[in-house]
Amino acid sequence: MKNYFDLTGQVALITGCSTGLGVQMAKALAGQGAKIAAIARRQSMLDAVAAEITGEFGVEAVGISCDITDTASVDRTVAAIMERFGRLDILINNAGTGGVAPAEQITDEQFANELNIDLFGSFKVARAAANQAMLPAGYGRIINIASMYGLVGNKTAPCTPYHAAKGGVVNMTRALAAEWGAKGITVNAICPGYFYTPLTEETLNSEFFQNYAKQMIPLGRYGNEGELDTAALFLASPMSAYVNGVILPVDGGYTAM
Repeated sequence: MKNYFDLTGQVALITGCSTGLGVQMAKALAGQGAKIAAIARRQSMLDAVAAEITGEFGVEAVGISCDITDTASVDRTVAAIMERFGRLDILINNAGTGGVAPAEQITDEQFANELNIDLFGSFKVARAAANQAMLPAGYGRIINIASMYGLVGNKTAPCTPYHAAKGGVVNMTRALAAEWGAKGITVNAICPGYFYTPLTEETLNSEFFQNYAKQMIPLGRYGNEGELDTAALFLASPMSAYVNGVILPVDGGYTAM
């Protein structure tokens, strides 16, 4: 029986891979045989994640501390991955931040920081991966983690910089897909809805937000652990070679209304 998601021998770089959704997606790829380069800022947490992945799935995994807003740090990190593994097939741009405040109170620094991490940081990692690995190989799978908030506004948790940054990620995905598609690199985006992460836990657990979710999400609930993984596997698969420039909401139907 054919395994359409077999990633044996491939190498995947996942940013924001010290906690939460990044770790979940890294484990999903490792479960299909991919070697993992886990990227975030805190080395001690990355070491624990890498050891856990190797122990659970028997694949080689390494954690590399990297500040995705620092071009030199990003370039060094991709170079280290190439030196260790000799290839880089899959990139999941998952690192991000998100501040909640009324638009009229947002400072220049808050807005710039959001764009610098979520949008510019994602571009820097994609650029380094393309230059050092994917363009020379004529192959790559880039998956940008945007947000359903990159597709719509919201009246509940004001976060204009986050909407702007994730909306930028959505159209950056289309631009890179158009530019690199003929060179063997597909670029797609996943737009998650409400999932528990260290950044969202407090908000999602509030009674107000839980009532709001029941009204606004057709499935009537938040996303469960693992429910983002299949989208990542689909877009990472060599078999998805004709899927390019796609913006895939995984939001329980939130953006369908």
